[in-house]
Amino acid sequence: MKRKKILFISSWFPNALEPTNGNFVQRHAEAVSLSCDVEILHAIGNFEQEELYVYDDRMINGIRTLIIYYKNSKNPVQNFLRRMKAYFNGFAKLNTPDLVHANVLHNNMLFAVYLKKKFKIPFVVTEHWTALQKQNLSRTSGNIKRIAKYIAKHAGYILPVSHNLKDSLKELGITTPMKVISNVVDTDVFTVKPRIEASNHVKFLHVSSLILRKRPKDIINAIYLLHQNGYPVRLEIGGDGDSESLLALVKKLSAEEYIQVFDAISYAEVAEKMQNSDYFILFSENETQGCVILESYACGKPVISTMVGGAAEFIIDGQGIGIEKDNTDQLYKVLEKICKQEYTFKNEAEIRDFCVDKYSRKAIAKQFTEIYNEVLSKNNIS
Repeated sequence: MKRKKILFISSWFPNALEPTNGNFVQRHAEAVSLSCDVEILHAIGNFEQEELYVYDDRMINGIRTLIIYYKNSKNPVQNFLRRMKAYFNGFAKLNTPDLVHANVLHNNMLFAVYLKKKFKIPFVVTEHWTALQKQNLSRTSGNIKRIAKYIAKHAGYILPVSHNLKDSLKELGITTPMKVISNVVDTDVFTVKPRIEASNHVKFLHVSSLILRKRPKDIINAIYLLHQNGYPVRLEIGGDGDSESLLALVKKLSAEEYIQVFDAISYAEVAEKMQNSDYFILFSENETQGCVILESYACGKPVISTMVGGAAEFIIDGQGIGIEKDNTDQLYKVLEKICKQEYTFKNEAEIRDFCVDKYSRKAIAKQFTEIYNEVLSKNNIS
């Protein structure tokens, strides 16, 4: 069968200004490239540049990726028009796709609606946005919700990354066909490997953007209390966020010996840290899914996570322990029980197999390709 040409466009995508922003979109595109010919187009504003448009056209992991930086201003209308012009200009430089795979129901994706109306190119939308989760809808502006519904109305399919998000989009009033297709895990990078160093300590790991809703300081405090109470624990905690305040807290607690704070690291380095840990901790106030849960499973490691948003769907008996949002006492008690070996978890191979079967690049590519075929067949009939 002839390989289909798929154009990925996204409201978020890794770029020179935000190197990790929307990296889950990039991973979806790389998964789809196993079965389709993929190109990526992204536009982002830059206050620092003098030129109106700067084009960065290169091959990234085997995929032609065109990122256009437009001169940002303080006028949101002007920025939107420049962004749309950037998409128009970029589209003209790329191959004409059979289908557009848009990401996030933000006004950027009005460009997908334009392509459908102008060139009869159908599109699907993968949704990740916490602003559209039902618990956040009351705080999300009416304009954002109206635009999201308008874009969704013209899409062939909406593909939320969790059932929680799917239910939220239905509550918003979106009636377009939906199918949950998760974020993808590179199971060639995230693998089961023997620990490099033997240890008598229980080693926990947390990796995130370190923003407030990830509650990194609560994780540090829980590990500190465990150590104070005589448990042999270690924690590595970090990511591409405010590590300075975490370092200050660790220093204040005199916990440098057993709590290590690190800055932004590569995808492969995250995998290495997971392979050399015993458990992953996620104490977020909210998650649309939580890619790190699946990445930890791919390394054969159990997860302790708050049961929030889409994350709750991935805390599986024998692979993880769920805790209540904001419940620091429960976080401590669960970690204490782990130190006492009061939980029974599946072995590393079983935990990994669960992830490979459902969330590997091959598995996710198959799910997307089936949706593309369905949308394209309907488009041909109409």
